[in-house]
Amino acid sequence: MTELRSILDEAVRQELISPEAGGRLLPFLIERGVAVAGAPGMVAEEQAWSDTETPRFVRGFHDVLITIGVIVALVGLWGLAPLYAVPAAIIVLSEILVRRQRLALPAVSLTIALFCWTWPLMSGFFPPWAQTSGSFGAEVTQLVAGFPIILGVYYARYRVPLALALSIMSTLAFVLTLLLRLVQWVSGNPTFFADHLAVLAAVSLVCALCLFATALYFDLGDRLRRTTRSDIAFWLHLGAAPAMLYSTVSLLSFEESGRIFDLANMSARTPVVVATVAALMLIGLVIDRRAFVTSGLLSLGVAIFSVFRHGSATVDTYIYTTLIVVGAIVLIIGTGWMPLRRMLLRALPPAIANRLPPG
Repeated sequence: MTELRSILDEAVRQELISPEAGGRLLPFLIERGVAVAGAPGMVAEEQAWSDTETPRFVRGFHDVLITIGVIVALVGLWGLAPLYAVPAAIIVLSEILVRRQRLALPAVSLTIALFCWTWPLMSGFFPPWAQTSGSFGAEVTQLVAGFPIILGVYYARYRVPLALALSIMSTLAFVLTLLLRLVQWVSGNPTFFADHLAVLAAVSLVCALCLFATALYFDLGDRLRRTTRSDIAFWLHLGAAPAMLYSTVSLLSFEESGRIFDLANMSARTPVVVATVAALMLIGLVIDRRAFVTSGLLSLGVAIFSVFRHGSATVDTYIYTTLIVVGAIVLIIGTGWMPLRRMLLRALPPAIANRLPPG
């Protein structure tokens, strides 16, 4: 069955069938006995896939070698050639490595390179520093508007899941700037958010929740994670977790000095960070996304580090203690992921548990 699934995945990558058709074909063929001789049944197959969360862009060292070459060549080109030579190189490499050879990791690196190139391009046309301090002007909105267009066109051509995920995230960032400008216009104060940080955090949290809902839409649409919808959801979850963390912490404990999330002085908000990260870990367990949990671990480490830093421990003591605590949490969650998740699924109503990936 695993071999049959890999064949259908390859057909999807070569655009012989759509991802949705590939997801429906596998159970259809299995029900009619089309499977590898001696292959395990559906239950065993579900257990095999749910034990790990393997990103599909990691396939072998050949991809790693090609990716290193792509990165080195683009960095050199960026330093020597004009700005407009970079997208030409990205397109040529994408036609060869992505559209023809279907190399996954180089596709990710080329997508990131296109994203990085879009920033200086849009900054040249609409410099964000031209606006008034403390306000969100038209320059920011126009700068962000270029990202979903460029990345959307790239996805339409090469079908890289990361490109669509970045396009969705940049679209929500564009919507966020529009909402901020609308609030400023209604209030009649161009520096409204400099005096009302809670409103800024609340609007940011709404957009972060929309990003998480979009990730769930793709995730629940591919419950067994056999199509590219799962890959798109992987990248969206990777961006949704820190967005939800920072906006939630900012909303619950913003500083009077005007700084939203100052990592250098966060001892007062440490309990908020720990509670928020714990909630994100619980959500990650329920939806079976280790990537969602991993995104919050860095901030958890910073929070624990802050607790020991403001105590009587020496520098070496609180650094190593932070590493031990975070490492222990990672090991406990990592080794006990499946038993913990089964406990959570049994506690959920069947109508919800049956829509989630099996435990």
